[in-house]
Amino acid sequence: MRWRDVRHGKIEPQKIQKKALQNFTIAPIKERFKAFITDTFMLLMPLIYIVFYLIMGSREAFSESMLLGWIYIFVPHALFILSFWFFKGQTPGYKAYKIKLVSWDLSKPTLTQLFVRYITFALSTILVTGIILGFLRKDKKNMHDILSGTMPIIIES
Repeated sequence: MRWRDVRHGKIEPQKIQKKALQNFTIAPIKERFKAFITDTFMLLMPLIYIVFYLIMGSREAFSESMLLGWIYIFVPHALFILSFWFFKGQTPGYKAYKIKLVSWDLSKPTLTQLFVRYITFALSTILVTGIILGFLRKDKKNMHDILSGTMPIIIES
């Protein structure tokens, strides 16, 4: 598959990408966890710092109106994560560990799927059973993978 073939119309670019993803492997839980930790420190921690000290003024002010503070943290976090997933299919942590988020049919996930994934991921981490499900299933999919119709796969490059 050469660029020349694509340019002359012999092969369509999407077919090349589909062919490259045909032999996919679902990302191991260990790699997904490391990507989650990376994303937490790269995206969530700066947001927490900004809300605590720049927006709210101090941790004491944050503790006085905690609900508002968490809204200030999680709304931008959701927007960042959803935009990374929607436009690139990868967050910074996913990119570092060569993981890409795709739909079950290996296409780009819809915004609805990504939103469902974000919400169910939050629920599955709170309930813990959604995370444990990945250890019990043969295909290593967690609750948020199943409910959203998405899966994180390893990409070669």
